Amino acid sequence: MTTGRHSAAVLDPSLDDYELASALVREAGQLALLMRMAGLQSEQKTSVSDVVTAADRAAEAYVLEQLQRCRPEDGILGEEGASVQGTSGRTWVIDPVDGTYNFLHGSTYWCSAIALRDHRDVLLGAVFQPEEDKLWLGGHDRQATINGDLLTTFTADRGRRNTTGVAELGAATYIHPTWLMDPMCAMPWHAAATSAASLRMLGSGSCDLGRVADGQLGCWFQHSCPEWDWLPGKAIVRAAGGAVDTVHVNGLEWFIAGGTTAVRELRAALESGSVA
Repeated sequence: MTTGRHSAAVLDPSLDDYELASALVREAGQLALLMRMAGLQSEQKTSVSDVVTAADRAAEAYVLEQLQRCRPEDGILGEEGASVQGTSGRTWVIDPVDGTYNFLHGSTYWCSAIALRDHRDVLLGAVFQPEEDKLWLGGHDRQATINGDLLTTFTADRGRRNTTGVAELGAATYIHPTWLMDPMCAMPWHAAATSAASLRMLGSGSCDLGRVADGQLGCWFQHSCPEWDWLPGKAIVRAAGGAVDTVHVNGLEWFIAGGTTAVRELRAALESGSVA
């Protein structure tokens, strides 16, 4: 496929799902990076920090085209509007550039992400961070890896990370400043945030979840995540032996990932902020 002066590979339909997911995020991420290097303008979506660029759209168009050729019976759902109703019962969920605000402002903390789900659960996830050349991959039938190396964050030392409390861990999160003005959101967020040893707010949920899986971050929580911000990382954390959970508090759905103990404690902290 050619998009202006940038080209990306035509993929082989005989690739298995993991190989295809890996190739898609790698190619999409590299395409977006090349387009940024050539110069980009952005459009605001819901706020000054919620933006979209031509690179987001081109990367999603590339993934859409390849999936329609390589997996014609599967459905497709993309952040930038891709929507294909499949017949297989499976759907590919695309985030062409996660962390677009970072991407637009020259940060390396952004990625391309994809997940494959059926009607029951997510089957696999792939996340590629181009400027650090990191590719996280994992699923229900394959242990999580980074650049092909197995992740042992939650299995080494007899799973010590799974029993570590959130008070001993750094927690990654994200909350838009306007949500902090809403007590229904701010109270549970504050309870969870103050339970951690330290906080990180880096601006890409999929990059965060990859780092929970590989141990750089201790745990993660965020509210109101669309599928493309949650499913790729959820699959990878779980494939690394970690825990994931969701909980409804004050009308919002909160998403949690990390070790078993940390996830349980974050859930309890979020629930303590309930007004009901």
